[in-house]
Amino acid sequence: MLPQRKHNFNSLYTKASPLYIVLIVLSTFHYSTGMIGIATIFINWYNKVMLINSSKIIGTPVMSLHVSGKIAETTRPIIDPHNLKIVAFYLAGPMVGKDEVGNILDVKYIREFSNLGMIVNSYDDFITREDAVRLKKLLEYDYSPIGKRVVTKKGSKLGKVIDYTLDPVDFQIRQLIVQRPALKAIMDPELVVSVNQVVKIDDNEIIVKDEEQKIRAQAIKEDFVPNFVNPFREHSFAPAQNQNPDELDN
Repeated sequence: MLPQRKHNFNSLYTKASPLYIVLIVLSTFHYSTGMIGIATIFINWYNKVMLINSSKIIGTPVMSLHVSGKIAETTRPIIDPHNLKIVAFYLAGPMVGKDEVGNILDVKYIREFSNLGMIVNSYDDFITREDAVRLKKLLEYDYSPIGKRVVTKKGSKLGKVIDYTLDPVDFQIRQLIVQRPALKAIMDPELVVSVNQVVKIDDNEIIVKDEEQKIRAQAIKEDFVPNFVNPFREHSFAPAQNQNPDELDN
């Protein structure tokens, strides 16, 4: 059972990238003034280019730099309900769970998340449930926003979460995709709610400040420039920096 506490999601942005903070400011300006222009351009660019849907992190290949191949795949994320951030992933694979190879991948060990999958050093980055000391409480919570009811502080029912988008740089969930109730779904089937609207989370509900702009969920993709030599990329997509991955800090 989740602890009964309110969530201040505004604190998320103290650790967010400067770009995202700028976008939040632009978003606030845009929606408060109703002006259309540079705010809309930047916000749409961020959502379309930088965010990915939750389906992109299920069954994702985990690629090893040491063996230059796939060594596992993700099965489901481990989510911190206090800030809706993905902190780790459960794994499956031929060697996972055997010979002291763990079945959990902490996101801090992911070198890059690209269209090819999650890049790690080796099996040594996988940990067991017993070794995941800092994740103990989160493993017990086993939380997922999917299927949770979304209501406003005034009690208005917005629907149920059917998907979410996240930033693959820091694995922070940014938006909840909410399926509207039957009567409201005729004209407005889906609602996108930013996590900075969330004020409280419990076992069954996500409580938000109010309704945001109604837009249809859309598939979005990402692309990144790594800071190490990635043997899985085609030569045309090779990074500008040819640093030896063995020289990188763990």
